[in-house]
Amino acid sequence: MRNPDPTTLEDLRDKWTDQFVRANPDKPEHKRFEGRVGRVVTVNWSGKAIIDFADGAWYDLPASEEYLTLVPADDPAKTKYDPKRTSAQARPDRQG
Repeated sequence: MRNPDPTTLEDLRDKWTDQFVRANPDKPEHKRFEGRVGRVVTVNWSGKAIIDFADGAWYDLPASEEYLTLVPADDPAKTKYDPKRTSAQARPDRQG
């Protein structure tokens, strides 16, 4: 996949950033995300969505409908996403 030009990249960021998504389970490499809802943190320079599935890690998946599905605003599955379960949380036990 070629890196998108700056205009396309901005369009991808506008469309996907801060959206709740599901990974397409038809792709064998995405089976581990089946049934999980994540939030797109941003789209990187390679055109991949950086997704937080609230499991302590972020994943980069191509930012397109072929790989991701937007979760509708009224979908009750959005309540399963816990924004406090991310890798960016403070760890007082590890700070001096």
